[in-house]
Amino acid sequence: MKILVVEDDRSIADSLVEGLTAEGYTVEHAPTGAAALGATDYDLVLLDLGLPDMDGRDVFRELRTRGSTPIIMLTARAEEFDRVLGLELGADDYVTKPFSFRELVARVRAVSRRTHDSGSPNSNEVQTIESLVIDRRTRRVHVDDVEVALTAKEFDLLAYLALDTGAVRTRTEILENVWDAHWYGPTKTVDAHVASLRKKLGHHDWIQAVRGVGFRLELSE
Repeated sequence: MKILVVEDDRSIADSLVEGLTAEGYTVEHAPTGAAALGATDYDLVLLDLGLPDMDGRDVFRELRTRGSTPIIMLTARAEEFDRVLGLELGADDYVTKPFSFRELVARVRAVSRRTHDSGSPNSNEVQTIESLVIDRRTRRVHVDDVEVALTAKEFDLLAYLALDTGAVRTRTEILENVWDAHWYGPTKTVDAHVASLRKKLGHHDWIQAVRGVGFRLELSE
């Protein structure tokens, strides 16, 4: 697995490259936003938001337009608003500095596991629910034979809800299974992703809100 470390602080970058290499990962370092956007062939991104040449959030948005490679944001911004904003942008996780290297590695592994498994016991499963097709192996979604472009987190959310169609998933369950079991804070990020997913699928009523509880996926043609 190849990790792209986007970090302008040389001491932090060197520590991450050395530590992640020791953990068995292949690591590429990009000290600027431009270098990050010029990198290719990586499986996960550790993205510092405080870059010297570009706003890290702009780098994030550009990377997201190129595919669903998982991205973990690294930042000194510890305010709740910034954490929620990062997740609502579609980040797979959000780690504030200073952080424990062991915790970071655990988060990398958790994000990688969620991304590849998508919460399903069979990562090669192609699931068809009426006009909705979810291909967990290729991480592609089609509605009426037309591919729908989803962010990594939107795909994970849809795949999780589709594991048991009709079943109600609480916001806490969704956060624990799609985001992070140790995530804390307001659950409104779930609602933001549901709203975006509904819009992209083109069928608002497929993901139904259960007042005071959570959401369920139930197609009704």
